[in-house]
Amino acid sequence: MANIIDGKTILITGGTGSFGKCFTKYVLTHYDPKKIIIYSRDEFKQWMMENEFKEYSKKLRFFIGDVRDKERLMRAFKDVDYVIHAAALKQVPACEYNPNEAIKTNINGAMNIIDAALDCGVSRVVALSTDKAVNPVNLYGGTKLVSDKLFIAANAYAGERDVNFSIVRYGNVAGSRGSVIPFFHKLIAQGKTELPITDYRMTRFWISLTQGVELVIKALEEAKGGETFISKIPSFKITDLAEAMLPGCTKPEVGIRPGEKLHEIMVTTEDSFTTYEYDKHFIVFPQTKFNSRQMVEPTGKKVAEGFSYSSDNNTEWLSVEEIRELLKEVDLEK
Repeated sequence: MANIIDGKTILITGGTGSFGKCFTKYVLTHYDPKKIIIYSRDEFKQWMMENEFKEYSKKLRFFIGDVRDKERLMRAFKDVDYVIHAAALKQVPACEYNPNEAIKTNINGAMNIIDAALDCGVSRVVALSTDKAVNPVNLYGGTKLVSDKLFIAANAYAGERDVNFSIVRYGNVAGSRGSVIPFFHKLIAQGKTELPITDYRMTRFWISLTQGVELVIKALEEAKGGETFISKIPSFKITDLAEAMLPGCTKPEVGIRPGEKLHEIMVTTEDSFTTYEYDKHFIVFPQTKFNSRQMVEPTGKKVAEGFSYSSDNNTEWLSVEEIRELLKEVDLEK
């Protein structure tokens, strides 16, 4: 596959977050982009990131702005080739308590990204999704479902312009803020001897930030418009995670939290009609083709009708020892 990143200008919304920093470092280490623009609304985090990436200062630009502000996006997207849309309100309880704010950022912001990309000549837009957008049970998931639909349908407005919009979907990244690994880590640091489990049946996928970044790059390289890219990754039991982090600990079952799911689901049975399997990923193709560039026949293997992909029906599982090894690569001090 030809390298499509060298010499290009890439803008990342929400670029000071964990994904943005990992993507920036990965691309600057492995490729030679013309420029990476960090677009976000927190000037302090931008200052912190600017200091952290001093050696790359010639390639980095920092742009303060909000995805809710369409005029600011229009200015930021000038001469940009690729946009990675990572900005979102993600914390489930915060979205439940502040639904208007979640809608303004996650839905209205998505519409602003689409309009600005179409009007400014951006050629690729990859939006980050979440397992919570699949059969959503909380407002965060609901807003991301709408966002996904908007980005897929945006290909209808491309016309003859060289632009496509695609999606990358994964669950909680190992060690991400607010997830179970840092929570357990904090309890262990406090000297606790028990780790609470919301439900003994609970399972999750394991994906690292680097794997998420690599999937986004694959979408940049391969998307024709409207696809949802999903990595093939292993599953683990939450009880096994607790055992890996604190061997022999007691594990009281405390009950599932509001808006929490037992399992992460990436591909539903309804998606199976347009889902194709590849060596290391799945692609859910759009049910409606919006332009001629989308008419290319998929090269992967069509999944069986009724197929689904979730953390409880996975074929690849991590053992306690394998989890313990992977935990060594997780930065729990950030």
